[in-house]
Amino acid sequence: MLTLLTYPSAFGLFSASPFCVKTAYMLQRSGQAWQRSDMLDPRKMPHQKLPVLRTPERLVPDSDLIRDWLEQQGIDFDQGLTDMQKAQSRALIRMAEEHLYFQIVLDRWDNDEVWPILRDTFFTEIPALIRKPVSNSIRKSVLKGLDAQGIRRFTLAERLERVERDLEAISAYLWQSPYLLGDHPTSADMSVGPMLAAMRATPADTSLTRRIKQDNLLSSYVDRMEKAFPLT
Repeated sequence: MLTLLTYPSAFGLFSASPFCVKTAYMLQRSGQAWQRSDMLDPRKMPHQKLPVLRTPERLVPDSDLIRDWLEQQGIDFDQGLTDMQKAQSRALIRMAEEHLYFQIVLDRWDNDEVWPILRDTFFTEIPALIRKPVSNSIRKSVLKGLDAQGIRRFTLAERLERVERDLEAISAYLWQSPYLLGDHPTSADMSVGPMLAAMRATPADTSLTRRIKQDNLLSSYVDRMEKAFPLT
């Protein structure tokens, strides 16, 4: 049986990580027998990140590489799509994973209302006596990375405007069909859906959570994805 090494459930989601949710969706869609195994410290993993898929032969890191491995087993996540739609799918995935994702991370890690909840959710394996200084050090490292990536250099208004353009692009697809590229979920949905779900689930009343919760089109889409791929 395949084993998905994933961050634990959090904020009402299968995992706090949208990449772990994406991989769980792909596993559900593949029809392969699989189980989850939760961990909080991925430093011994191949890329020191999660998700990782344990197969009978090896550990497969990274959601994209896991997709490649599953496709080598015969599953086609984009069955029925034209070459143009597959190109659109690739662009949607990159928009979600290389832009929206960092907006979510910043919304969680740089928000003093959210941070205490994150600390008590993600760092439970650290002894209580040293949890605060250790987690604060990790927080500083994450925020430094967001500075280097560039997203933290924008004002809140600038960031929200950038997010809005992405959400408008996603909405333009969803006005046409229940899923991004048709009547059934494809690889684009398995990336975009978890990103929007994570944005909505951040455990505080932020501009991003409100934006998704108050948008019936996007919020209904998230619900539809969760119903299409029920996870435990």
